[in-house]
Amino acid sequence: MEYRTLGKTGLKVSALSFGASSLGGVFKPVEESTAIRTVHTALDLGINFIDVSPFYGYTKAEEALGKALRGVPRDRYYLATKVGRYGDDEFDFTAQRSLASVEESLRRLGVDYVDIIQSHDNEYGDLDQVVNETIPALRRIQQQGKTRFVGVTGYPLKIFKSILSRTDVDTILSYNHYTLNDTTLAGLLPWLSQKDVGIINASPVSQGLLTNHELPVWHPAQPDVRKACAAAAEYCRSQGTDIAKLAMQFSLSNPSIHTTLVGTADPANIEKDVKWIEEPIDKMLMAKVQEILAPIKDHGWTLGRPENN
Repeated sequence: MEYRTLGKTGLKVSALSFGASSLGGVFKPVEESTAIRTVHTALDLGINFIDVSPFYGYTKAEEALGKALRGVPRDRYYLATKVGRYGDDEFDFTAQRSLASVEESLRRLGVDYVDIIQSHDNEYGDLDQVVNETIPALRRIQQQGKTRFVGVTGYPLKIFKSILSRTDVDTILSYNHYTLNDTTLAGLLPWLSQKDVGIINASPVSQGLLTNHELPVWHPAQPDVRKACAAAAEYCRSQGTDIAKLAMQFSLSNPSIHTTLVGTADPANIEKDVKWIEEPIDKMLMAKVQEILAPIKDHGWTLGRPENN
C-alpha cells in the first residue's frame, strides 16, 4: 500500500481509503458481522483512513463502525466523520447542533477523538453560516482535543473556493470530480496545493456509473452520461475486465490527490480493490475508454442551492 501526506495535517494516509457509508446499508442491507469483517480486512490490507458520517444509514454506519473498531488499537487508523447533514433533506449547520453532533458521533464510534471533523455537503447550506458559525464551532471542538483537524466536503467545486477564500480549513473532500468521466477537480489542485490543503477524493466509480451494476434510482447523471458510461463498461467487459478496476487505477494515479475513498461492505470487494490498484494500468484499454467517454467528459450535475453551483 502506498501512503501519502494529507496536506498540512502531516497524516500519512493510505492512497486507498475506506468510505464507511456502505456499513449503514445505504446500497443494500448489511449483516453486522459482515460489516465488521470488512473493516478488519481493510485495516489488515494497509488501509489506515476511514471516513463516515451520521447521515450514512441515519447513524447506522457510525454504530457499525464503532463496533468494528472496538478493541482495535487507536494508532492503527485515522478516523473522519462529519456534521451538518443528518438526512436526505435534513441539514443543520448551526454551532449548537454541530457541537452536539460531534459528541453523539464520538459515543457511537467509541472513541475519544476523531482525526478530522468535516462540515458535510455544504452546498445545501448557507456558506456564510458555514464560514462564520460552523467552522468556528469545529475549531472549538479541536481546541477541546476532540478532533485533530477540520475539513469541508461537498459536490460543487465552487464551494471550496468560496469557503477557503474566507477561512482556513485543513482538508477538503470532493466526490465524482476525479474519475474517468470527470476530472474537473484537477483544475483546482494547484490552488489547493498552494494552501497545503489535504485532498480527499471520493467515489472513483462515480457513484456506480463506472461499474457493471444497475444505477440506483436517485443517481443524478443525465441520460447521455449514463449511456456513455454503460458503453465504456460494456467495452471493458468485452476485453475481459471490469471498468471499476480501470476507474480506481485512474483515480489513484495522481499523487496530488492524497487519498481516494472506496465504499463497500464486502470483505472480498476490499481485497479485490487493493489487488487492482497494485496492478499496472492497461494503457491501450485506458485510451479506448477515454475515447468512448470523450463526448460526455466533465458533464456533471447540479446539487444543493443554485447559488452554490
